[in-house]
Amino acid sequence: MEPAERGHKRKDHGCQMDVSARNDRGARRSGDWVRLLWAGAIMAGFALTLAVLGAWLRFEIAGRGGMPAYVVRIALPDGRGAIGLPPVEGPADASRPLVVIDAGHGGHDPGASGPGGEHEKTLTLALALAVRDALLADGHVRVALTRSDDRFLALSERSGMARRLHADVFLSIHADAADAPDAAGATVYTLSDTGSGALADAVAARENRVDTINGVSLDGKDDAVSQFLVDLSQQRMRRNSQDFAALIRREGEGHMRFRDVPLQQAAFVVLKSLDLPSALLEAGYVSNPADVRAMTSRPWRDGFGRAVAHAIEIFLAGGGGA
Repeated sequence: MEPAERGHKRKDHGCQMDVSARNDRGARRSGDWVRLLWAGAIMAGFALTLAVLGAWLRFEIAGRGGMPAYVVRIALPDGRGAIGLPPVEGPADASRPLVVIDAGHGGHDPGASGPGGEHEKTLTLALALAVRDALLADGHVRVALTRSDDRFLALSERSGMARRLHADVFLSIHADAADAPDAAGATVYTLSDTGSGALADAVAARENRVDTINGVSLDGKDDAVSQFLVDLSQQRMRRNSQDFAALIRREGEGHMRFRDVPLQQAAFVVLKSLDLPSALLEAGYVSNPADVRAMTSRPWRDGFGRAVAHAIEIFLAGGGGA
């Protein structure tokens, strides 16, 4: 290690840096290296954290009071290609619709936490498995899970799996949290450039760029034509996504309670898949004891899985898939 700078190297794939520290002067690209310039002493208690985030690393450098900054060079394995695809379960007939179920959070990202120590990542995986099991029991569609264990996936990797698998519909399952203990119930979100309210605006963080719209490459086309194609695709897919969300609400009403305004819109990164209908279901609040009791109950999850599976099957039977 050398004083004054830190960085990491990524062969063939460029770099992305996310360092949380004080006095950050910003990252600078130099050839294959990204270096983070550091000024001043590292504060006492500054701990080293290293975690793989999809195709890149996030790290925070360790320091002891008064010590200078260091450069840490970490050459990642020469990984070519995207993250592996999950297995597709269900009928062997490839003409059957494919549903991708995404269990939110995972790995070092626990998501929201409840007063009893419940983690969103654990609840979402159990709920996703319940939906998968219900769909497989009916036998009408093929199913893939973005994760079937406790692992971290970047948001772009989740939606990317659905696109690479040529999925017909994508559902991301989450659990909400709020300071108010009486906040309760499920919400179904669809994609919008502007949120339905303050909560939706707060959760939606950034955008993904889509290079291909319905199989039409935008490379080489002028801005007016590109925007026209994007607008047409967005309009159709957003209408289909809203129909999908409405079915989840309708089929779930007999089993789960919903918020007063159960259908909302927001610019969730994981929903920015213009080529297939998608929705994000907040199944309940980890901050609400009654919701937590429901989501941790096997019978309740089984009913949740059947209701959501039925909504998916109705949507696909009506020709709403991609």
